Amino acid sequence: MKILLRGDNVEITQAMKEHAEGKIAKLDKYIEDKETTANILVKIRGFSHKVEVTIPLKKYILRAEETQENFYSAIDVVIDKLERQIRKNKTRLEQRYYHETKDTSFIKEYKEEEQKIVKRKKIEIKPMDEEEAVLQLELLGHQFYLYKDADSNKPTIIYKRKEGNYGIIESE
Repeated sequence: MKILLRGDNVEITQAMKEHAEGKIAKLDKYIEDKETTANILVKIRGFSHKVEVTIPLKKYILRAEETQENFYSAIDVVIDKLERQIRKNKTRLEQRYYHETKDTSFIKEYKEEEQKIVKRKKIEIKPMDEEEAVLQLELLGHQFYLYKDADSNKPTIIYKRKEGNYGIIESE
């Protein structure tokens, strides 16, 4: 796999590049296409290093990020996250795309127990504005909240981001 390592407010050293290459090599056993490029972005904010890794494959995109005190521990955690994503979703992806293309060569063979949906809820989606949705999210203590935007009348998701701010996903 090819690696594109970039830094935002940080100079990428040879040691960082070699460490990243060594860690990314762990994922080669799962990815068939050796022309795939892993995009790694390193950012320094204050005293922490944030590492974002994005790997575009044929049928989906692998992505993980982690913030740690140093680059080396952040890249280690990110690669572990990506490996878990691949193993967890391999069977699900094969079943989904088998009927469409019968081509699952983008992921090597891996046996994993089947994931099950263990809970299902039906909720009434109430119209509200963003401020009320934030309040509901905080009152419930959830990571996300589904509501109907009062202005657009469309389903919208508000979610809590790692840094404590909020994000919104709007449907079209």
